[in-house]
Amino acid sequence: MLAEIKGLNEECGVFGVWGHPDAAQITYYGLHSLQHRGQEGAGMVLTDGVQLKGVKGEGLVTEVFTAEKMSEITGKAAIGHVRYATAGGGGYENVQPLLFNFQTGSMALAHNGNLVNATQLKAQLEAQGSIFQTTSDTEVLAHLIRRGGFCDLKERVKNALSMLKGAYAFLIMTESEMLVALDPNGLRPLSLGKMGDGYVVASETCALDIVGAQFIRDVEPGELLMISDEGVVSERFAHVYSRSMCTMEYVYFSRPDSNVDGINVHTARKRLGKKLAMEALIDADVVTGVPDSSISVAIGYAEASGIPYEMGLIKNRYVGRTFIQPSQALREQGVKMKLSPVRGVVEGKRVIMVDDSIVRGTTSKRIVKMLKEAGAKEVHVVISSPPIKFPCFYGIDTSTKEELIASELSVEEIRKMIGADTLTFLSVEGMIEAIGRPFPGETRGQCLACFTGNYPTEIYNESTFHPFQKC
Repeated sequence: MLAEIKGLNEECGVFGVWGHPDAAQITYYGLHSLQHRGQEGAGMVLTDGVQLKGVKGEGLVTEVFTAEKMSEITGKAAIGHVRYATAGGGGYENVQPLLFNFQTGSMALAHNGNLVNATQLKAQLEAQGSIFQTTSDTEVLAHLIRRGGFCDLKERVKNALSMLKGAYAFLIMTESEMLVALDPNGLRPLSLGKMGDGYVVASETCALDIVGAQFIRDVEPGELLMISDEGVVSERFAHVYSRSMCTMEYVYFSRPDSNVDGINVHTARKRLGKKLAMEALIDADVVTGVPDSSISVAIGYAEASGIPYEMGLIKNRYVGRTFIQPSQALREQGVKMKLSPVRGVVEGKRVIMVDDSIVRGTTSKRIVKMLKEAGAKEVHVVISSPPIKFPCFYGIDTSTKEELIASELSVEEIRKMIGADTLTFLSVEGMIEAIGRPFPGETRGQCLACFTGNYPTEIYNESTFHPFQKC
């Protein structure tokens, strides 16, 4: 579904290129392909080998990088970022990449994820004299790198990364090199590609495809890549603790044409739909998916059940962030501005409505009501993930249990609340099997924290911990 109406949003996407004369243009197209990962801000920093220069702003990629601004920036390498504001909030100062200038040179940072110990580290750094310019957890890494006791940047970065807990895919760029790091659990996707004599790094493989880069491999958890004019060097800064790729990358966040750890997202979602049909075979006339992430699931459900798939819901692709505020009457049914039912498909039919998740329940309730107002005789809601009962601390904006309807209500209570005739969630076991990650163990290398409450890292209590209470 659309992030704007859903209330479930991923933090951001990162893109980097090294060794290409059109680095700015390539980064523009790379970020544009990652726009679904963040729509509140975008930025890029370039190097010509002598200095770093950045452009950033609030808004979409096409709004921030105007033709005038693009004509002013050149370089052989760049890192870029699209942001959805969760940790640290919004504001121009928090738009990445963050650019820092020192007497000895400059450094830019771009980050996908969220640091669960950022508050503690920030308190320690401030007590030691650091002054922060943003409220973003990303800035913590810059201070840790600068305060490191090593002369070599690589060793400073490795030392700083060893202090971080949580989810992170970092791009770090200086005048002469780009460093790439993925957290030891591999919570966020990150891929490496080749483009002529240069290299490309991106949150999703769809960005590599868009710019014509050849996929080389995924960046490994706990791996640090050093990319420069001499090529790519790989080192480990941490052992792999436990592979824990965010399950929602497959269920909702990633584009269907992306591959995450070698698994095509569209194919995984079709398997989720087929597994749903096995666990919840419903007598109905038509299957429809809520655009966009649930279309693949709905196709899989239809194939497995033998019930025809139809486009029962249409997304309005011309409703942007700055759409004029509607009247009060329309505001109460705001979902209609983003989604419209196809009356000719659903009228008089028993409809299976496929969606990826239910977070707060308000959007599901509106869509069910909308389908019934369009004449649907019955609406059966099937969800391609288990109930989300626990908050995420790794870069998704569900940080409290109070936000999550499934943490308080049973499946039957949720069904009544959204007005569906039936409601079925996919089981945890079915989801793991359908996604099919090629790793051993019960979780198959997936983070299931929002479903099970079993977090792959330590979670810090910010309200009770302060490292310098006696100061």
